[in-house]
Amino acid sequence: MKDAGGTVLYVGKAKNLRKRLRSYLKAERDGRAQIRFLLERAVAVETIVTDTEKEALLLEDTLIKEHRPRYNIDLRDDKTFISLRLDLREEFPAFEVVRRVRADGARYFGPFTSAAAVRETLKEIHRIFALTPLPAGALPPSVAPLPISSGRAVQCAMSRLDQPRCLPGSGRGRHCPAGRRELEVVALLRRRMAEEAAALHFEAAARLRDQLRAIEQTVERQKAVRYGSIDQDVIGLHRAGGEVEIAVLFIRHGRLAGRRSYNLDWQIEEERLLEEFLLRYYGRDVPIPDEVLLPLPVEGETALAEWLSERRGCRVRLLTPRRGERVELLALAARNAQEAWRERGSRSEARAELLAEVGRRLQLSRLPRRMECFDISTMQGRATVASMAVVLDGEPAPAEYRHYRVRTVDSGDDYAALREVLARRLQRGVAEQTLPDFILIDGGRGQLGVLTALLDELG
Repeated sequence: MKDAGGTVLYVGKAKNLRKRLRSYLKAERDGRAQIRFLLERAVAVETIVTDTEKEALLLEDTLIKEHRPRYNIDLRDDKTFISLRLDLREEFPAFEVVRRVRADGARYFGPFTSAAAVRETLKEIHRIFALTPLPAGALPPSVAPLPISSGRAVQCAMSRLDQPRCLPGSGRGRHCPAGRRELEVVALLRRRMAEEAAALHFEAAARLRDQLRAIEQTVERQKAVRYGSIDQDVIGLHRAGGEVEIAVLFIRHGRLAGRRSYNLDWQIEEERLLEEFLLRYYGRDVPIPDEVLLPLPVEGETALAEWLSERRGCRVRLLTPRRGERVELLALAARNAQEAWRERGSRSEARAELLAEVGRRLQLSRLPRRMECFDISTMQGRATVASMAVVLDGEPAPAEYRHYRVRTVDSGDDYAALREVLARRLQRGVAEQTLPDFILIDGGRGQLGVLTALLDELG
C-alpha cells in the first residue's frame, strides 16, 4: 500500500487478497486506530504474484527490510542476543562470546539474556572441568591446549601434566553448555575416577570426585522446568486495549533459559500479527530452535517452517499444541506476556511522570516525547562528522540514531557544521512530519543562537 507520494506504507501477503483487503475495510468501522490511519493515507495497492507461499514470504521480508514501511510492526528492542560459539572443526575448538548467529557450521549455545549469564556459564565450565586459564603459548609441549577465547588457552588439570587426559575433541566443553549428554559425561568421569583410584593416583581421583559433585549440583539446580531434551522457543501473547505483548521463552534442552518480550501497537488480526512477528524476529541473527510453539495457527505455517529450516540448516517445526506438556509451556508463556505488559505499564507511568517533570522544570509547551541530541566532532583534525541520538518517551531509541558527514564546511567551524546538520535534519522533518519536541545540543550560547536562527528561518 502506497501514499500519494509513492511511499510504501505497508507490505503484506495473503493467499486471498480480496479477503485480506476486505478485512482492512471492515477494520475502518471497528475503530482500530492504526488501520484507520493507514487507509486514510493509502491511495494505491500494488500486487506481485508469486508461485509459492515461501516465495511470497521471502519477498515480503525483502520489501519490508528495503522500505521499512511505517505500518508494519517494528521490533523495538535495544538489547542484543549473546550466544556461545564452538567450532568443532578447529584443531583446538574455542568458546567465543558472539552477538551474531551465522550458518557457518559451528555449534551455537544460547541465547543468553546477559553477559553476566555467559560469564557464569563459562565459570561453571571452568569449575566443573577444572580448566586452568593460562596465557597463550605458556603450556608445556606435552599438554594439549583447549582455547576458550581469543588469545587465551586452558589446560586440562584433571590428571598429571606429563600424561594429559583431556576429553577428546573438547567434548567436555561441548557437553556442558548443551546439557544433552550429562549422563555420558558423568559415566566417563566415574570410569576415570575408578581408574585413577585403582592406579593409586588418589589426588587425581579426588579431583574427579569433586567434578562429579559439581556437575550433579549444577544439573539439579537447573531443573526448574524440564519438558524434553530439545530446544524450543515458546511464544506467548497478551492483548490489552490497543497493545499486544509478545513473550518468547527460551527452553534449552528441557530447561527454561530466559525470556524476551516485545510490545506491539499494530492491531491487525492476531494470526497475521503473529506471522509477521515470526518473520521479523527470526529474520535477525538469533538462535533458531528445533521447535517453535505457537498459541494459534498462522496462515503461512508451512512456508515459515521451511524458511526457518533453511536458515538453521536442519528441520524446524512450528507447532500449535492442544494437549500435553507443550500446552503447559504455552500457558507459561502467556502468563509471562501478561506480566511483561504489566511491568511495561508501570515503567511507562514512571517515564510519563519523568517527562512531565522535565516539562515543568524547563517550562515546555508540550511533553518532550521525542528528544534529539546533536554533537559535532572532528576526526584527526580533518573530517567533520555529527551524531544524533534519539530518546522516545523517555527511552533510548538506537534504531533512530544517525551519523552525518558534514559536506559543505571546512574542519574547525563548529557553528557552520552544526547549522548544516540541523538544517538537513529539520528540512527532512518538515517534509516527513517527524519533527522533534525537544532538541539538545552540545555547546553554549553560540550553538544555541545557530539553532534558534534556523528554527525561525524554517518557521
